[in-house]
Amino acid sequence: MKAHLSILLLVLFFTSCEESKKDAPVLDETPKENIQNLPLDQYAKRHVESSLQIQGTEKYTLEIVKGNLDDDGKEDAIIAVNRKQFALDEAMRSINPAKAAEMAFMGNYNYIFFYDGGLKLISPPISVPSSALVPLKIQLESISSPAYKDILVDYRIRNANFRDVFTVTNHTPRKVFEWKTFDGLGTSATEAYTFEYVQGSNGPQKDIFLYVSTLEKLPTGADRNTYNPKISKTAKVAFHFFYIPQEQKYGMLKNN
Repeated sequence: MKAHLSILLLVLFFTSCEESKKDAPVLDETPKENIQNLPLDQYAKRHVESSLQIQGTEKYTLEIVKGNLDDDGKEDAIIAVNRKQFALDEAMRSINPAKAAEMAFMGNYNYIFFYDGGLKLISPPISVPSSALVPLKIQLESISSPAYKDILVDYRIRNANFRDVFTVTNHTPRKVFEWKTFDGLGTSATEAYTFEYVQGSNGPQKDIFLYVSTLEKLPTGADRNTYNPKISKTAKVAFHFFYIPQEQKYGMLKNN
């Protein structure tokens, strides 16, 4: 009887072990895909959609502007994202869609991301509050150093356009300057400026000169909130800015 009981217990033990193996989760030993190793356009798309929680049905624009943006000698990039459709859909669900349209769908619908070519990493989103109707315009210019470029970001706030200047420090874009390029489009009270970057008076960083400029008249039927007018420079300097190392930003010298 004891022998039969021992055999029965052994059978039950091995049966239990086999059942446990069946129920145990199977560990996937296949290496997970490292999206950092994807081509930049694919990596950027996945990173942007994940960071901003963009749904698969949403239409948005993504632009990649490449350049050497710090002193490591590696090619970096700025990724600009515009979510116009999301802004329009959000406005339609709001209490006052007409007010959102009147304000040119202002809000956090334009973003930039910094791709560090040395680290092969993309930064979290940097929001540029502005009109969703006009995507950001990205330009690169050597301002902080002749060895690399800084980032110029133009954005619209209704019938005015502004420019932010970012320089990359410790793998992070840092805003050092902002000013309008034009204002009052479609009105009788317009102003406009042409930016020029010249040899610095206070270190390696270039000075920024803003020249008084004239603004093209808004064509009949054109939308003042989206039209891109022509700006014509004059010889008169309106403002002169220089870099202040202690404050890590630009300050203004009054033009005499």
